Amino acid sequence: MKGWEFTTTNEPLKLVEKPDPEATEGRVLIEVKAAGLCHSDVGALRDEKWLDIIEHTPIIMGHEVAGVIKEVGPGVTDYKVGDRVGVCPVSKVGLGPGYGYDGGYADLVSAPAVDLVPMPEGITFAQAAAGTDAGMTSYHAMFQTGGAKPGMKVGVIGIGGLGQIAARAAVVQGIDVYAVDVSPKARELAKELGVKEVFEDVKELADIAPDLIVDYAGFGTTTAGAIDVIAPGGTVVLVGMGKLESTINTDPLILKAATLKGSVGGDVHDIAEVYKLMASGDIDPTISEITFDEIWEGILKLERHEVTGRLVAIMD
Repeated sequence: MKGWEFTTTNEPLKLVEKPDPEATEGRVLIEVKAAGLCHSDVGALRDEKWLDIIEHTPIIMGHEVAGVIKEVGPGVTDYKVGDRVGVCPVSKVGLGPGYGYDGGYADLVSAPAVDLVPMPEGITFAQAAAGTDAGMTSYHAMFQTGGAKPGMKVGVIGIGGLGQIAARAAVVQGIDVYAVDVSPKARELAKELGVKEVFEDVKELADIAPDLIVDYAGFGTTTAGAIDVIAPGGTVVLVGMGKLESTINTDPLILKAATLKGSVGGDVHDIAEVYKLMASGDIDPTISEITFDEIWEGILKLERHEVTGRLVAIMD
């Protein structure tokens, strides 16, 4: 197989050829049809702290994977050759693709069957790939960690690959959503999603005082600003890892009896819920498609903040 391999921080991904992976016990071999590109990959390439998260190097990156099962390993009974599936990046049996084993920036992936999510009719491979990490993580943070429900005022910081899915899912459930993004294009996208109002700076939410703010950007100042404007007794959920450090004012956190939570990943059930919303047409995330050969340039575009929505490589 061929794939884009990570060696260490501040080194470009290398296009390599390796022996094909195998469908061993409990695993399936997937012909990759689409792989989502994620800002966390930029982080791994620029911040050595990420080396503590990646199980071994070199490794082929790509943790948002969708494709067609090519082979079924011993012990796998729930799936068959030809099934269209997404791969949950939070594995039940270790680290997931791109972190624990060679990931989706390749033409083949061997994944545990317990981590698979069937693709319903009516969704594309690009949507399915985006629905794994971007969909799973955003949905889990909004509804499981954040507890969003109708009647709440909810702020969403960062209308990118994750934020747009979460914002739209909340809008569909009748929640008043207030979007924040520094990008004019992202703010326009937020309006198309049906949010109540859009802002450039989280501080502009002060008069609204949301009950819940989910920070899908995570650039330090975004989280600090969210704590400053959250309603008394409100909750700030941090998802984005734009920066791995933040300085916050503790007095509003204390005096408002506010809660600051971290949210990471999710599970196959979160992905399945996102897939349902995609299949019904309630969620149709903005996706920019590139080719397999353009993956490294795509990573650089993410780093330069030149992408609106989710960037997905199509493996044709």
